[in-house]
Amino acid sequence: MKRKTNSKAQAAMEFLMTYGWAILVVLIAIGALAYFGVTKPDQFLPEKCVVSIGTGLFCDDFTTSASGVTIRVKNILSQRVTINGLTVSNCGSYTNSTDIESDTSEDITVSCSLTSGEKFKEDISIIFQKGDEGFNKTATGSIVTVIP
Repeated sequence: MKRKTNSKAQAAMEFLMTYGWAILVVLIAIGALAYFGVTKPDQFLPEKCVVSIGTGLFCDDFTTSASGVTIRVKNILSQRVTINGLTVSNCGSYTNSTDIESDTSEDITVSCSLTSGEKFKEDISIIFQKGDEGFNKTATGSIVTVIP
């Protein structure tokens, strides 16, 4: 009489071992990529300058260097805007008064000491007046880049 053997346990163990080795290889590959910096998100960082929507001001362009940040602020309103201050967090402030006519741009420079090659992600705050209103308004935004 032939004995019937139960091979389900052996099949289950072979299945787990085969896929276990495959998962281990994938984890080792991901670890090697992370170790060599392939997965470092800083190198894929997009450059951007954004000012809050609805204020009438637009960050048209910007540059950064070891000596500070220059932001080209554009007035997209139908009236003159007076910039009374611009602050870049952890960098510095611009405190002069600058008039920007309708549909024109003005470069504003904030001086500070920055390190070349570092990621620069800071908040900006622009204090301005529309026309001859006399009331200060604040526009906020952010700058993201890598210092050249």
